[in-house]
Amino acid sequence: MRRVRPGAATSRGGPAGAPSRPAGEERALTSVAAGDRYEQPGDLPRLWHVTLSVSGEAAPLKEVRRALEQLAHDHPFLLTSRYADDHAEIRYWEEARDLHDAAAVALRLWGEHRQTAGLPPWEIVGLEVIDRGTYHQRLAEGYGPAPASPVGVHPF
Repeated sequence: MRRVRPGAATSRGGPAGAPSRPAGEERALTSVAAGDRYEQPGDLPRLWHVTLSVSGEAAPLKEVRRALEQLAHDHPFLLTSRYADDHAEIRYWEEARDLHDAAAVALRLWGEHRQTAGLPPWEIVGLEVIDRGTYHQRLAEGYGPAPASPVGVHPF
């Protein structure tokens, strides 16, 4: 998929990459005044680091692990999961336009995949969504969550 600025003409079009303008017609060039900066539109997707915490009644550890592994298999964007018999934490990167969109997706994740992955009937008890810059700043200052290493599903 190719992304272009809203309102910008594409250089490819028609079947098999045929030009979108008639032959011989030139595309007008525009200039940028010295000192002007290109500003990206605010609606482009950004990366958000999501930590989703869930808990509930105790479930067999083997079933919790299997369910989290199935969720990670179904959705390979999952970075890491930690679990115990009565709670779990899922961390991953989400691409979204803004924090509201990233949080909305995160809040639906557990419920929408409860049946398909066989997740325990736990409730969401915590959610943190931070932008990429904040995540890396926290790591650099030594007070953020440790990088997910090793990636995968692990007990607490």
